[in-house]
Amino acid sequence: QVQVVESGGGLVQTGGSLRLSCTISGLTFATYSMGWFRQAPGKEREGVSCIHWSGAGPYYTDSVKGRFTFSRDNAENILYLQMNSLKPEDTAMYYCAAGHLASCSDFLSRGEYNYLGQGTQVTVSS
Repeated sequence: QVQVVESGGGLVQTGGSLRLSCTISGLTFATYSMGWFRQAPGKEREGVSCIHWSGAGPYYTDSVKGRFTFSRDNAENILYLQMNSLKPEDTAMYYCAAGHLASCSDFLSRGEYNYLGQGTQVTVSS
């Protein structure tokens, strides 16, 4: 059984930092593209970052480039999203996801994933 569990969210002031973690069990990392989505109240879910199953990437949506860093620890099956210089518009529920043999383009733009976690809330105060 596949389990996807995010942690690390919280309340931070503008300009602050947070590191999200995602533990995934029950699947083979080598055949899954993995990444992060976020959804703000009243808005559609947005792809944030992706690492291709081949190891290529990470790729980022334009609004987080230069501020967010996505990394993957294959040995421990843990994903990390380091978020720096946070802005109020980064406020959202952040989700970790895995897509079997998915391209990062489809993964991020079309939500082509097989597994999605329950999410962790990130709130950035102004």
